[in-house]
Amino acid sequence: MEKFAHDTIVPLKNSSLSKKEQVADMFDSIAFRYDFLNRFLSAGIDVWWRKKAISQLAALQPQMVLDVATGTADVALMTYDILHPQKIIGIDISEGMLNLGRKKITAKGLGNTIELYTGDSEHIAFDADTFDAVTVAFGVRNFQNLQKGLEDMRRVLKPGGKLVVLEFSKPKNGLFKGFYNIYMNIIAPAFGKMVAKNKDAYQYLNDSVQAFPEGGTFLDIMRQAGFKNTYLKKLSLGICTIYCGNK
Repeated sequence: MEKFAHDTIVPLKNSSLSKKEQVADMFDSIAFRYDFLNRFLSAGIDVWWRKKAISQLAALQPQMVLDVATGTADVALMTYDILHPQKIIGIDISEGMLNLGRKKITAKGLGNTIELYTGDSEHIAFDADTFDAVTVAFGVRNFQNLQKGLEDMRRVLKPGGKLVVLEFSKPKNGLFKGFYNIYMNIIAPAFGKMVAKNKDAYQYLNDSVQAFPEGGTFLDIMRQAGFKNTYLKKLSLGICTIYCGNK
């Protein structure tokens, strides 16, 4: 199984815990401020990014959807609002994030439609050919084994089903790239330390983005995992990218 540079990027370099364990602990510790920091640090544009990703499924009209690395269930809730599938399952390795997501789902009265479970992409606890669509927003960078995660997401998709990945990427425009690097290296970690009391989490965000195999390279990895009809769409001058492929 091929390993990629970002697979080894961890929040705490001196920890004896695995990447998966460290990521779970990290998100547990920042869960209480996660939604606020997402909106604040992106000036709210992350909501638009998620909607653009979900819109890639509009023609498919999926009825069974799996949201991997669902976090506080933002994408799961938006998927219901936009596509109205019969059932949405969200999985995540952070129980702290899931608890917040469950509260949001209950507040909207959607407990019978959206269900959240502890779980990760490499060991999805569902049979093959279960879901019409799989989504994962800002989660694949956190996989301990990217290829294994992609292969298991493909396994649980029905034939003809679609994977939609939303992930940070690095802008190529010179001037904007310089501002982006300052923002990710200095500003985001500083706000993470001030608001969520966890600078390491937002330093890890930058480190993992820098190491992630983005663009055409990621599409190649998707194809190696068995996906067909792969394509990408860059958003906001390349800060973010949508990747799609079919089983």
